[in-house]
Amino acid sequence: MGLELKNVSKTFAGKIAVDNISLTLNTPGVYGLLGTNGAGKTTTIRMILGIIKKDSGEITWNGKAVDRKSVNFGYLPEERGVYPKTKIFDQLIYFAELKGMKTDDAKNSINKWAKELKVEEYMDMPAEKLSKGNQQKIQFMTAIIHNPELVVLDEPFSGLDPVNTEILKNIIIDLVRNGKYVIMSAHQMPTIEEFCSDILILNKGKTVLKGNLKEIKETYPASRVRIDTDTKIEKYIQELDLKIENEKNNEYVIKITDEEKAHTLLNNVISNGIKVNKFDIMKPTLNDIFIEKVGE
Repeated sequence: MGLELKNVSKTFAGKIAVDNISLTLNTPGVYGLLGTNGAGKTTTIRMILGIIKKDSGEITWNGKAVDRKSVNFGYLPEERGVYPKTKIFDQLIYFAELKGMKTDDAKNSINKWAKELKVEEYMDMPAEKLSKGNQQKIQFMTAIIHNPELVVLDEPFSGLDPVNTEILKNIIIDLVRNGKYVIMSAHQMPTIEEFCSDILILNKGKTVLKGNLKEIKETYPASRVRIDTDTKIEKYIQELDLKIENEKNNEYVIKITDEEKAHTLLNNVISNGIKVNKFDIMKPTLNDIFIEKVGE
């Protein structure tokens, strides 16, 4: 049954922070919660987790009203919170026991995740000795150490280099394979596109777009064409009054308003004996859609 929000609102000091939003997570997977700063994402997350109370509407987990006792959740907040002077292992034991784990179970879980996240060598060190990226991985451990059903990740890849980003990505994929429900909030739109089949975009507390990302994209016309050739083709692009968005090593990304011009460009290039290695007509990215919806 999963998680369901129906017409949920929250006001602070007369200002509406979340305005009548609804969403449903009824199968394991990653759900994208997006919006500009101050759009209501964090307030929504805190209501879902029972950290703050909603003013109206319903929030249920497996059909039961959500409170901090009814849902086994893990939360990685945007504001990081490791204790700088305390040994990492001691911190993890503390957080695990707060979640109701027995000490032996907590130790086994710590050892497992430390190995997967490649932070075994830091267990006896105070947090202040760790890099920002490794502190981030430790905080991620606190969110999943107790095997939660629902995991909320707010900017999970902040501060991570490409290697550690890949480690975290693979763990999130495994969480979903193991039946977990994940809500992810991030400003990196390519990350959301990679993980999330469904999204909700908030703007000033209101829902401005919601649904299956693939289906949303299908409602938009093509906006770009990517063409990779063995020589420069600016001449043919200019003849059609098209604009080059990016070019590198004869691979062009070109803005289009209709697909007919893209095919005309392809025909012109080929008819002049130029080899085409790649030709791809593209729908708008999530970044394009996000800017359209909240850019004002």
